[in-house]
Amino acid sequence: MSAGPASAHTTRAVAGRAPDVFERGGWTPMRQNADREAVDFAIVGTGAGGATLAAKLAEAGFTVVAFDAGPYWRPLEDFASDETEQGKLFWTDERLTGGDDPVELGANNSGRGVGGSTVHFSMVSLRFRPEWFKARSRLGYGTDWPLGYDQIAPYYDEVERALCVSGPIRYPWGPRRRRYPYREHPLNAPGELLARGARAMGIKWSSTPLATVSAPRGKSPPCVYRGFCIHGCSTNAKQSALIVWIPRALKAGAEVRDLAMVGRIEVDAAGLAAGVHYHRDGEWRFQRARNVVVAGYAIETPRLLLNSACPAFPQGLANRSGLVGTHLMVHGGNAAWGTFEEEVRWNKGPPNMAVSEHWNYEDRGKDFHGGYAFMCQGPLPREWARTVAGTRGLWGEGLHAEMEKYNHMAGLGPVCESDAQARNRVELADEVDSYGLRIPRVTYAFSDNDRRIQRHAVAYLSETLRAAGGRDIWSSDDTSHLMGSCRMGDDPATSVVDADGRSWDIRNLWICDGSLFCTSGGVNPSLTIQALACRVGDRIAAMARRGEL
Repeated sequence: MSAGPASAHTTRAVAGRAPDVFERGGWTPMRQNADREAVDFAIVGTGAGGATLAAKLAEAGFTVVAFDAGPYWRPLEDFASDETEQGKLFWTDERLTGGDDPVELGANNSGRGVGGSTVHFSMVSLRFRPEWFKARSRLGYGTDWPLGYDQIAPYYDEVERALCVSGPIRYPWGPRRRRYPYREHPLNAPGELLARGARAMGIKWSSTPLATVSAPRGKSPPCVYRGFCIHGCSTNAKQSALIVWIPRALKAGAEVRDLAMVGRIEVDAAGLAAGVHYHRDGEWRFQRARNVVVAGYAIETPRLLLNSACPAFPQGLANRSGLVGTHLMVHGGNAAWGTFEEEVRWNKGPPNMAVSEHWNYEDRGKDFHGGYAFMCQGPLPREWARTVAGTRGLWGEGLHAEMEKYNHMAGLGPVCESDAQARNRVELADEVDSYGLRIPRVTYAFSDNDRRIQRHAVAYLSETLRAAGGRDIWSSDDTSHLMGSCRMGDDPATSVVDADGRSWDIRNLWICDGSLFCTSGGVNPSLTIQALACRVGDRIAAMARRGEL
């Protein structure tokens, strides 16, 4: 392995302390573990899956070291109200993407830094429709997960409490459940327009359950509706993994290593994971571990497993089935946009403050399987100019004239379910990065059903905008969340891990992130990733008590 790049940042989680994300210049105590001493769990990645699991395992009494390739952010000091500056939050390392429908990678679906992409996620906190966990048996498409809604529902409750999700007293879709911990946020103008359009179309709508607090919570102030949510919250109202699960993990005795790029998992003579090789402070080091958890998300997780190929596992770790990297899924986001007579100012507040899941729960009158939720939108000016220029081909005076309408624009964006197809995959390219590691090559093509969903969404959302009073309606194509690539299952021949995220091939190697998904559903995946992580944490603790680790 090569020496790696010179870092633009300095490691902060060192010398027995880590940044206190709630205090400018503050520090919090942190346990430190020696590389030569085997810890119970080495966790690669500190996003929705890794940070949540780190907290759960540390609180269960395990020794934990969690690695992240990116910096340890101090939101109160590091985050600016500047779209260009905040590009530092995204994973923009070189990746190759191709196929019939190449997936855009970076700002819209991956993060680099402690907290992962939750630092810049839109905070939408929706549960899966129960039938999606048994899509083949209950709905006739896709595949069944190895667990059902009843097994994950208690963990949805746990995560919603941990994040203090702000939502309506009664959410109109799905099984009855306890009310959200915090009251719903008042709607902004784009949310009111979605509500107006939904009423005109005769469908239900709701304020969106969001992981940003509507009232003070500990050291987190209530949301001030500044609108920079997907570029990093500088007030800590957003309940990201960085300010929720990571502090819990540290308090319970976990260690976090920032700017620590894990390049390979070591396997011992017995065929078990022995630890991880990681690059930090200009050199490669090796941390011994009794168990290794990969939580790098749907691209970096299979990349690490494939880059860890060795004589005992020449096709990569956990890959005897040949399924590592396959069945990648991405949500389609084919949005509709319109101009309104009244002033909207859609950048005020979180971008997705109102939602309808009508087409997730209505199975009649559609020419596709699966579904989609749709939400109001609130792009900031630079992001909007990029959409306008790229989609409509406007430049110069034409772009200037269109941007003058900014405060009168509104849009509706879907989260379109996509099929899990073996041909959509993450592989290793021949090219290497500055660490000497082979970079990922992503190949993607939508299915015919995916395209039918997207066409339906564009037509329906356009009609809804017109019903709300919009004119000059047009649409754009986009993609968002990544899922799959290391699916869980009941059969080692058709899955990478079992229902607990445990590798079929290497019993002390685990996966805990969105790559576990068997189906994509038509909602944002973050809440489900965290619920799965909570469940995996409890299952591991129970196994340890029975002597099954």
